[in-house]
Amino acid sequence: MGIIIKTPEEIEKMRIACRLAGDVLDYIAPFVKPGVTTEELDRLCHDYMVNVQGCVPAPLNYAPPGYTPYPKSICASVNHQVCHGIPNDRPLKKGDIVNLDITTIKDGWHGDSSRMFLVGETSILARRLCAITYECLWLGIDQVKPGGRLGDIGAAIQRHAEKQGYSVVREFCGHGIGRSFHEEPQVLHYGKAGSGIELLPGMIFTIEPMINAGKAAISELPDGWTIVTKDRSLSAQWEHTVLVTENGCEVLTLSPEMPPRPTLNA
Repeated sequence: MGIIIKTPEEIEKMRIACRLAGDVLDYIAPFVKPGVTTEELDRLCHDYMVNVQGCVPAPLNYAPPGYTPYPKSICASVNHQVCHGIPNDRPLKKGDIVNLDITTIKDGWHGDSSRMFLVGETSILARRLCAITYECLWLGIDQVKPGGRLGDIGAAIQRHAEKQGYSVVREFCGHGIGRSFHEEPQVLHYGKAGSGIELLPGMIFTIEPMINAGKAAISELPDGWTIVTKDRSLSAQWEHTVLVTENGCEVLTLSPEMPPRPTLNA
């Protein structure tokens, strides 16, 4: 299937689904503290999505080819977990960092966003990794405009991450999104400026850089889902869903409690 250009009516439905994804992250933020389990965070998010928002958690029972059905409603990736961490009964402890990845389905349309949370007082190194990764996200978003190229996004992210001494995970990427959880195009977080497909108004896709404090190499845990850094170094990720507009970009998953856009000099 090729890239799907959304109509104005479809874009409006995507705005709603994406706003709900951001709302879930705002809702869950006060609960992310030492002593809570990621399983409890999953339960809270599930109940909020289903009972308050009237939407469906997209990850629950999601099973792409070759995978067993995902058993939870959110992804919760702690410390050296890169992505797709399955919520469990281990309490978060002071100093942990955790990515919560939320995808809602509202009236058949998907909204996708993730956010890093600092659990209590964390190390300077952990805070810096989360901050630089957030900068990488926004540097990628700044490349989104009609006539730009997909490679511009990855190049901007890779340049900033590596300049700070970090590495970019290669095996996972952003993606088109709409009626399906994952659509074309694939949005790499590394690459060459000026390369790749041309960005056109009506395209909607995620940008979700995964940045490691150590080397880029990853491995998969026996659960078949959780991805970790091979060297056990910390990993961070932030994600927004964006729309290519006639004159630039609209970030569809912005929410009131999302950290402010960073000041960027890169």
